[in-house]
Amino acid sequence: MTTPSRDTADPSPIPPAGPSPARPSASRPALAAAAVTVVLWASAFVAIRSAGTAYSPGALALGRLLTGSLVLGLFLLVRGGGRPPRAAWPGILCSGVLWFGIYTIALNWGEREVDAGTAALLVNTGPILIALLGARFLGEGLPRGLFAGLAVSFAGVAVVGLSMSGGGRSSVLGVLLCLLAAVGYAGGVVAQKPALRHTGALTVTCYGCLTGTVVCLPFAGTLVSEAGRAPLPATLNMVYLGVFPTAVAFTTWAFALARSTAGRLGATTYAVPVLVVLMSWPTLGEVPGPLTLAGGALCLAGVALARRPTLRPGSPGRG
Repeated sequence: MTTPSRDTADPSPIPPAGPSPARPSASRPALAAAAVTVVLWASAFVAIRSAGTAYSPGALALGRLLTGSLVLGLFLLVRGGGRPPRAAWPGILCSGVLWFGIYTIALNWGEREVDAGTAALLVNTGPILIALLGARFLGEGLPRGLFAGLAVSFAGVAVVGLSMSGGGRSSVLGVLLCLLAAVGYAGGVVAQKPALRHTGALTVTCYGCLTGTVVCLPFAGTLVSEAGRAPLPATLNMVYLGVFPTAVAFTTWAFALARSTAGRLGATTYAVPVLVVLMSWPTLGEVPGPLTLAGGALCLAGVALARRPTLRPGSPGRG
């Protein structure tokens, strides 16, 4: 009989199957980990814009995931983590295919076909889908605060998208790819949550990233060809994407997800568009207008509303 292993990166007890009120002492580390994830994922959009000028969507996804797999494998080797137990594999494989693989390729490709505002609006349906799927498959419920926060944040994304879309182009293919990215992201998060009950965040992230790498292997020839003629800054940005927004940020995300509901944690990613706008200001010279700033403020207000604790002992699970 195999005993479920937990790597030393995640020494806490296995969380129960059902939802439970978050303890303040447990929520602080989870919130800090989520903050690291949000900042690094926001930086990824800036890095993708540089690397994407020299690498096609599939090649960029493979290069990013190869780098991430190498870094995560080294972390796991140093910490002495073993293979995941059998019970964790369905969630790892599903999240690896949907999130690390399909989401990464679809997002890279979709952002070439639609303007930035449309992409932001479509991809950010993901947190709403996470809340709905979490309620259906994880028994998390839909508290009023979470639902209201998602609605406010999505309205903020719509405002940001409108401010960024002036005169932009869109295609049916691009819209479908962005929606596919949102579905892959949401499905991957909901699939990952049960796996974290059986093994640690580092193990789940490492093997999920390896699964996504396998999905992207058909682009290996393209990656080799493009790497030979790509400028050094583009290649360095691809490596950065693999080390920080992938290896580090996905691990801190899994750490936080093991200690939070999928719906509430998914809502925190509405802070990403705000940070992208702020990061693009000094690095790309893209000055945000008043409408963009107003939309960003709505996004942050929605995140704050969604993160507010709404359950008390003895209160009903659904708002």
